[in-house]
Formats: sequence, structure tokens, C-alpha cells
Amino acid sequence: MIENDSPAGQVAACRPGYLADLADGVDRFFEPRRTACPWCGSAALRTRLRTTDLLQHKPGRFVLDGCRDCGHTFQNPRLTPAGLEFYYRDCYDGLGEKSMSGMFEGNRAGYRSRAELVRGFGEPGEWLDVGMGHGHFCREAGELLPGTKFDGLDLSDGVELAQRKGWVRTAHRGAFVDLAGELGGRYDVVSMYHYLEHTPDPKRELTAARTALRPGGLLAIELPDPECRWAKVLGRWWLPWLQPQHLNLIPIGNLRAELAARGFTVVTEQRGEPHAAIDVLAASVMAVNALTIGGEDLAWRPAPPGGLRRILRKAAFVACVPVFVLAAVLDRISAPFGRKRGWSNAYRVVARRDDTGG
Repeated sequence: MIENDSPAGQVAACRPGYLADLADGVDRFFEPRRTACPWCGSAALRTRLRTTDLLQHKPGRFVLDGCRDCGHTFQNPRLTPAGLEFYYRDCYDGLGEKSMSGMFEGNRAGYRSRAELVRGFGEPGEWLDVGMGHGHFCREAGELLPGTKFDGLDLSDGVELAQRKGWVRTAHRGAFVDLAGELGGRYDVVSMYHYLEHTPDPKRELTAARTALRPGGLLAIELPDPECRWAKVLGRWWLPWLQPQHLNLIPIGNLRAELAARGFTVVTEQRGEPHAAIDVLAASVMAVNALTIGGEDLAWRPAPPGGLRRILRKAAFVACVPVFVLAAVLDRISAPFGRKRGWSNAYRVVARRDDTGG
């Protein structure tokens, strides 16, 4: 008998809801296909990537198009709000909360690096972290900046969990573009770390950030770099593509121009320092996972896998441990050189809100 609070029991409890959602297929989760770039309006589009959900393995196929004129890369057709809810469900919370929390926990050095970059401009009084996930950055940054009060904003219940743990002072749950007016002029820093790529309209998010900041306040952004050469080498197995969650991948030049248009001045940027040396390892793990996915118990499949498939999946991962070790070594060896030659998989920008303007 399966206990309801066991992993198998939790999956079984979620299965009826997923199967009901999938009864009419996944086409309803997509908007009509765009014929123009959502960033610059150009019709000069090319298909950059076709892939599936390599993280949760929910059904559906996804396309990323690139603009030949401005370089913007975007999901096309894009997910509807119902589609976003379906594909995000049980990823960062619910069934996926434990695994994601462990992944976030392992990025402590990255969190400190983000906070130190902003600290170079003085210790802020109040800081809003938008798209904060489970709040691990705020916990780590709070130790580095003990005089700063951290608030968090997110759509998931992770923000409320962080407040209960004392990692943030105030939890704002909802969409930033809807809540920005209530937060007007309140913060010295607004951070968006790996957040804008998840949003349907990043330009509106930048406007919301300006609204929430005091004049002279700082906007700190970290994003996947779609100009990273690993993206071409690894193709669909490059982790930062992260379909279907990443809707927009923004070249740094486009972000600079948009910040200037919205009354910001870029005060510093990092092209190599944010690099996470995991490209080859992540690709190898995703590939093995995809090849053995029939052995994983997934709530969006009609029934759990049989015993033989489960065993074969575990055996495949054990057999591939040497491959994973070699991939991790390659990541480590290449990281110091790659950060100087356009191989960094992320970039950071810090911009100051101008004192004048709307």
C-alpha cells in the first residue's frame, strides 16, 4: 500500500488532475504564432531551436525563434496563462519543491557574488528581490548586508515560506507588474535574478522596477546569455534554454538600450563572473534522463512505470557516473578560459534610476 505522504503517494494524488488537464491535448496551452519580434517588431525571424520539456518531461513541443535584426530570442508560439500554470505546476513547489530547494541551496557563492556587486555602491536600506523563488538569495545576502531589510516577491508560495523562515521581512505574492504601483518609490534596490526570461513582457517588468525604486535606486539583473557559445555547441541540451519556462532570452545590448529608454543608467556589468560551470554536466544528465524517462513515475502519465523500467533507469544512471564526472571536469577546466571568450552562460547588469523623468 502506498502512503499518501510518500513520493509515490504524492504523485498518485496529483495524477487525476493532470490527466484531466491533458484530456483535450496541449494545443490550448499555446497562443497563436507570432510573425514579428516582440522586442523590436521586425518580421525577420528564424527558428533557433525545437525541443521538448527536458526538465519535467511534460508533453508538448516548443520552438524558440530568433530575430535577425535585434538578436532577441523568444518562445514562438508562446504559452498562454493556462499553459504557464500547467508547465510551472510542481516544478518549484509541490512535487518539485524538495529537488529545487536543494539546487538553490547549492548556489551560495553565486548569491554572495550578486550581493557584493551591489554592495560596491553602498549598503542599501531596503531591497526587493523579484522572482525570489524560495528566498535563498535573501538569506545569504542578509548575512553579507546585515543593515539591509529584504522583501520578496513571487507568484509561488515559496515567498511566504521564506517569510515564515525569517529570510525576508515582507512577502509579496503576485505579479510584479500588478503590484508595482503599491510599492512605488519604496526601495533602494530591486533585483531580478533569472527572472526576466520567465516573463511574457520584460519591458513592462523594467517599467515596474522603475516604479518601485526610489530616485537614484539600483536595479540589479542577472540573465542567461543567449550569445553564449555553449548554446550552439550543445543545442537543445543547453540548460539555459529551459523550455518551456524561458519565454524571452535577451542579448545584453538589447537590455542596455531598453534600460536607457526607461530612465536608467548602467553603472556596471559582468559578462563572465556570473558563469556557472555546469553546461556539459547539465547536458549529459538531461540526455541520460531523457533516454531513461520511461522509468520515472510522473503524475502526467496514465500510470507509474513497471519494476523493470525503474531498475533499468537506476542502472543507467549508475553506469553513466564516469560520464558525469568527466563532464564536470570539462566544465571546470573550460570555465576560466570560457569566461573571457564569450562562453559565459549568464551576465549581470546594475543600473541606476535617474533622478529625473517619469
